[in-house]
Amino acid sequence: MIPLRNLKERSSLCDPEMSLVCLSDFEVYAKEHLPKTTWDYYAAGADECCTRDDNLMAYKRIRLRPRMLRDVSVTDTRATIQGMEISFPIGIAPTAFHCMAWHDGEMSTARAAEAMNTCYIASTYSTCSVEEISAAAPNGFRWFQLYVYRNRKLSEQLVHRVEANGYKAIVLTVDVPYTGKRRNDIRNNFKLPPHLKVKNFDGIFEDHTEAEVYGVPANSLDPSICWKDIYWLQSLTRLPIIIKGILTKEDAELAVEHGVQGIIVSNHGGRQLDGGPATIDALSEIVDTVQGRIEVYLDGGIRTGSDVLKALALGAKCVFIGRPVVWGLVYKGEEGVKEILQILNDEFRLSMALAGCRNISEINRNLVQFSKL
Repeated sequence: MIPLRNLKERSSLCDPEMSLVCLSDFEVYAKEHLPKTTWDYYAAGADECCTRDDNLMAYKRIRLRPRMLRDVSVTDTRATIQGMEISFPIGIAPTAFHCMAWHDGEMSTARAAEAMNTCYIASTYSTCSVEEISAAAPNGFRWFQLYVYRNRKLSEQLVHRVEANGYKAIVLTVDVPYTGKRRNDIRNNFKLPPHLKVKNFDGIFEDHTEAEVYGVPANSLDPSICWKDIYWLQSLTRLPIIIKGILTKEDAELAVEHGVQGIIVSNHGGRQLDGGPATIDALSEIVDTVQGRIEVYLDGGIRTGSDVLKALALGAKCVFIGRPVVWGLVYKGEEGVKEILQILNDEFRLSMALAGCRNISEINRNLVQFSKL
């Protein structure tokens, strides 16, 4: 039996007018308001979800070493990525199917990112098209996350469309030659609701007879993609190319050698290979290998402002959040995403100040130590 006090606490989280004070409050709200199948899709990790969960737990193994008497009366969270200034080093990672969380979907996400002056990486698997996203937030700072398909023309067309619509970089996702095994999606026989579609492919797969996986025909992704395909992608566009899904120093070195402009240290939110490292644990060796030659970013497991501080201390230029954005959409659409970003920025600014950092340039590896526990 749940004590009455706890019941009241839980029911109060369902009130859309209450103030949610941290990201885990939004998570509880979203879980209580989404259909189970939809929640399971967003929450899914691969196999036993070890990597998904370790993305979170790894931050708790890192301790901060705060410095005192540093005059933190004025703090500045501004950062620069790929030459563009953003208000704080927290962007929006590519996640699919935002219209399952909120009716305007990715258009609301784009508006929130524009309002908060940060970077939004739109997913190939958006339920709004690249053109709709661009029109919704014409002054927003956007990158586009690209998959490579067996039909290379599909990927080529997407690259040309995003370039024409003002996106500022291509984020090539490299950790999905095949889709990871997400057990609850299999149990639930998850399918995109019939009123929604992967809008970037609207009309392209109308006549297919194959089974669908996440809104497109099964086996559409190209598992033969390899390092030489970076040159193919560079031949299509002058946009910077960021590789998302790097977890080792060996691949980081290859990324530099192939002339990309950035790396996102990512394990796909734990949705692909279960048993790989938490992204924050993989970050240091990649930063040490790159040695400032290209920018290094991180996604996976960011839930508090102190998580952001730890990631920057270990060398990330910026972090990107995925699932919390969906929780914000469920809560209040654009306003909910803005609240998520504002809470994280406020927590990050406070953590910076309490650790004795006045601006981004004062955050360095001396600020962290790994717990001996």
